[in-house]
Amino acid sequence: MTSQDTMTPHDGTLRVLSTSDLVGIDITLADVVDTVEQAYRTLAAGQSDNPRKLTVKPTDGHSVSYAMLGRDGVRNVVAIKTSYKHGLHNSRENQHYYTTLSIYDDVTGLPVAMMDCSRIGSLRTPAVSALLARECANPEATTALVIGTGTQGRLALPFLLTTLPKLERLMLSGTHPEGIAAVREQLAHYFPGREPELVTDLNRAASDADVIVATAGGHTPAAVEAGWLKAGAVAILVGHGLAPSTLHHADRVIATSEAQMQVTGTDMADAEGNLPAVDLELPVVLAGVSKARTARDQRIFAYNSGLVVTDIALGHRFAQLAAEQNLGTEVALWR
Repeated sequence: MTSQDTMTPHDGTLRVLSTSDLVGIDITLADVVDTVEQAYRTLAAGQSDNPRKLTVKPTDGHSVSYAMLGRDGVRNVVAIKTSYKHGLHNSRENQHYYTTLSIYDDVTGLPVAMMDCSRIGSLRTPAVSALLARECANPEATTALVIGTGTQGRLALPFLLTTLPKLERLMLSGTHPEGIAAVREQLAHYFPGREPELVTDLNRAASDADVIVATAGGHTPAAVEAGWLKAGAVAILVGHGLAPSTLHHADRVIATSEAQMQVTGTDMADAEGNLPAVDLELPVVLAGVSKARTARDQRIFAYNSGLVVTDIALGHRFAQLAAEQNLGTEVALWR
């Protein structure tokens, strides 16, 4: 389905989807995973464009801004995502964060929608981690550890169970009571009866885990070292919680994008400021060209940095659902 007719007003107006509009849209985790995976496959096939993101950060580091432009060649849409975070030296609750996605139909040349992109990101990122886990995990993986209980950590376990349904033991490392409660709530909502095991000994938990997803914020003291990892483990970095050694001593390095990793992964550099080469990028893996894991006992480091083509695909999916439910406000922006 393209955005013509049902999604795009033909009188020069723009459908604006607010945070509350998007919260009201019901979408399954499997739908999210499928949409994101299709976006990667389309990119690997050379049908989409995902240029390197632009970054602006003042010298004192109090804020950071990103701009990302992309085109989805299957959905035939072009979109621009902007992201601005202020107060990086403050605690999470005292920071300001705004992110938007503007989508245009590249067949009709008309606007599709402009939306708050926070829910898109909160779903897209753990879906990507789950795809990385599916492709990189040892086939016999039964134990997962999630580090962090913020926005990305709260849906990490439900998404992991969506792509790795044979996981038996689910561990959680976190210190914020409200975040821990939110993780439990989300897991119970999507997988009734499943309960995360709260761990305090990170070394021991990491040594037991087949899959580790590190989503903690920048102020976390958690830092899993390479020596803690069991043979065959995969460590997926989303935010913080892994020490640089997990990258530099890995048998294989997989990234959503090596170029993005060079931009946003500098905190994982060695003493000389260098990052190791990436063995494979996720789009190539999902396209079936190469396998992420080539031996059962390999310790794999996977870097999850957002690609705007996944935001575009998922944002377009939300725009479709919103149009079907007549959600949003039509604004005569260009009149």
